[in-house]
Amino acid sequence: MRAARYYDRNDIRIEDIAEPELKPGTVAIDVAWCGICGTDLHEYLEGPIFIPPAGHPHPISGESAPVTLGHEFSGTITALGEGVTDLSVGENVVVEPYIIGADVDTSEGAPYQLSKDMNFIGLGGRGGGLAEKIVVERRWVHPIGDIPLDQAALIEPLSVGHHAYVRSDAKAGQVAIVGGAGPIGLLTAAVLKAKGLTVYISELSEARKAKALETGVADAVFDPREGDVASQVRELTNGQGADVGFECSSVPAVLDMLLDAVRPGAVIVNVSIWGHKPAVDMPKLVLKEVDLRGTIGYANDHPDTIALVQSGKLDLSRFITGRIGLDGLVSEGFDQLINNNEAHVKIIVNPRG
Repeated sequence: MRAARYYDRNDIRIEDIAEPELKPGTVAIDVAWCGICGTDLHEYLEGPIFIPPAGHPHPISGESAPVTLGHEFSGTITALGEGVTDLSVGENVVVEPYIIGADVDTSEGAPYQLSKDMNFIGLGGRGGGLAEKIVVERRWVHPIGDIPLDQAALIEPLSVGHHAYVRSDAKAGQVAIVGGAGPIGLLTAAVLKAKGLTVYISELSEARKAKALETGVADAVFDPREGDVASQVRELTNGQGADVGFECSSVPAVLDMLLDAVRPGAVIVNVSIWGHKPAVDMPKLVLKEVDLRGTIGYANDHPDTIALVQSGKLDLSRFITGRIGLDGLVSEGFDQLINNNEAHVKIIVNPRG
């Protein structure tokens, strides 16, 4: 089968590799669509990061570069391994792409996303969605019902936004300010709107500001070049400030804005992955008793995220800004997202294209 293989920084190759083997307790899937994630771009430009370098195998997967890329994917079940009786061949599914220890508890409420040596399918080994086929453990497979397969490729990043929402303890009727309208910022805002919050977004990019309004995920969008965002948020909240804030940019000025824009006693959730250590206005955090929380990945968020999409409260099709084949992965996908990122939210890839 064909697959996109990561060898090293700036070295991704489309190759023919052996099809994965069906084993007891696993599920074979024909991949339909796979999204290109910001993490994939970081690996391409700056990595290896999550990807184990050649000669340094991951302690759980036992694999190192070259590995097959892709962790945001949907597909159709083609075979069931021995012992898997609660799924059906022909069923459409998505994969929660974790690599964690076999003994880690993944039951409801278990924080398995924080387990030792956690990594992701499509980064740390075990195949990936930028290939025609994949075999994964049953516990990571989630049926999607009638959600279209192209939209379902966005369930994984949407689950990141859902997990951030859960971490925030936000409630319907509250006000949220989201810093940054990149893919994760927009999808986090989509979850918040679907959950009944008023959502404000701060963003510089004209294209991303337009996308936030076009998709209906924001009640208002503020450009920090055109006025003080925190003052505008307070003005719209009777001087109180937002109840929750979400940092989705990894830009220090955005974190500063959020500390100003939220009310005393508010929660700020950091969703972005930082490549550097930012300065934090600790006096402001202390004097306002702001609760600053981290978040990584998801933990049992996929079922609720899938149900949210099935409810019709958000339309994932509006976030897909490009569809390409595997042969165009770098030229039409990575290069576009690196050099023309304002024009795109999510480019999805057909591994058979």
